[in-house]
Amino acid sequence: MALSFALVIDPAASDDLRTDFSGSFRVIDTAAPALSVGELSTQRGDGIFESIGVVDRHPQELIAHLDRLAHSAQLCALPVPNREQWRQAVFAAAEHCPARGEGVIKLILSRGIEHGPTPTAWVTAGAAPDNTRVREQGIRVVTLDRGYSIDTPARAPWLLLGAKTLSYAVNMAAIREAKQRGADDAIFVSSDGFVLEAPTASLVLKEDGRFVTPAPNGGILHGTTQLGLFEHLGSLGHETAYETIPAERLATAEAAWLLSSVRLAVPIVAIDDVDLPVDHELTASFNRFLLSPRA
Repeated sequence: MALSFALVIDPAASDDLRTDFSGSFRVIDTAAPALSVGELSTQRGDGIFESIGVVDRHPQELIAHLDRLAHSAQLCALPVPNREQWRQAVFAAAEHCPARGEGVIKLILSRGIEHGPTPTAWVTAGAAPDNTRVREQGIRVVTLDRGYSIDTPARAPWLLLGAKTLSYAVNMAAIREAKQRGADDAIFVSSDGFVLEAPTASLVLKEDGRFVTPAPNGGILHGTTQLGLFEHLGSLGHETAYETIPAERLATAEAAWLLSSVRLAVPIVAIDDVDLPVDHELTASFNRFLLSPRA
């Protein structure tokens, strides 16, 4: 993503009742150095983030993203973000996304500088990549062992498996492994054989006319795009469900999608070289909804 705008936030306390936080923002040059060499976000990946899709300068699912940012902060023992301050920062950044078309805003909250000021926070904005091809043609995925059992997050919450942290080295390694195997992306499965999520997306299956996603009890990041789509499907009378899904059910799905804030709904055409049916009309309807303005 080519950045067109960035601002640094002087984080306010969560109970700060100001109505105007513009004085706490500092616009910076996207091409200039901006972080200290002691910054823990770069040294240790010690921080959290959100990526917000933007359509015609409208930030999509903003409430859900701010909720998830606060949840990640709680899990990581970071200061609770001031919702109004971050909301105003998002709308300031949205003015620098494409006036027509898709953009991306990223929110980053870091633990700051070791033995120094804490936390560090900034927001960036830019045009989104063109995802038309994968939305229309779909992707091939492989399943990869995530290396922990379905009950690990409950037994070891310090692993931060439900937080959207900056520590994405494993996620990127999984995508590289998938490409080495001739696929486009991956789906993580637990070591005891249950479906989790993709490295950067949520999974939705269509089974017997129902829409199902893995239950968020295995350290799964609750997807904002998936939440929005399920609310939409429910309003149309479709049944949606959160379930613990054995990996063998993947091959028998009527259809499957990866959902994320930027790619939106991408149909899966094959899992581990087993072809899956693709409902192009349904996929197109998903993306029409996901490209409509949503709070």
